[in-house]
Amino acid sequence: MAPIKPHWIQPSHPEILQVVYGNDEDKFQSKTYSIIRMPPNSVFAKLTEPPCSILQSPSYDTVQVAKDIHLQLNSDLMYLDHSCEPSLIVDTAQRTIFTGPQGLTPGQELTFFYPSTEWSMDQPFDCDCRSQDCLGRISGARFLNPNELKGRWINLHILEMFRDSEKIRLSSDSCAPDP
Repeated sequence: MAPIKPHWIQPSHPEILQVVYGNDEDKFQSKTYSIIRMPPNSVFAKLTEPPCSILQSPSYDTVQVAKDIHLQLNSDLMYLDHSCEPSLIVDTAQRTIFTGPQGLTPGQELTFFYPSTEWSMDQPFDCDCRSQDCLGRISGARFLNPNELKGRWINLHILEMFRDSEKIRLSSDSCAPDP
């Protein structure tokens, strides 16, 4: 898949973050860093339309905000990386990105927990966050068990999709013939 060529004015959020582009041609190894100090649970950025736009299907540059709705960020927020121990929380119901429970310091990498918004990812990858609770392969919440999500911020649409998938599983299990 070809990388997104930014069509927005860069930098899009010069007052809060800096993008450092990777040496890879596709810019998949780009990282974002905070340039400000913020206390825990503060509003870091809003996901407004525009610049965000609604899509019906996922891609590597969208954030899932409901079962069948994905938000294309159309800004430097697109470069937020995944971490199993993130510095940010993406709250899709409020369309807001909050600082995590530790707050932010200048120079800190900006990350969020992708399965908190994504049910099934367009481009799964092997996580290299090296946190104590690293999950390894990141493919979306659908591929995790509920224990792997304990203690992590998870958006309501993901919790509802878990509940629906569990009902389907229980329903099909109950129809299975006895051995």
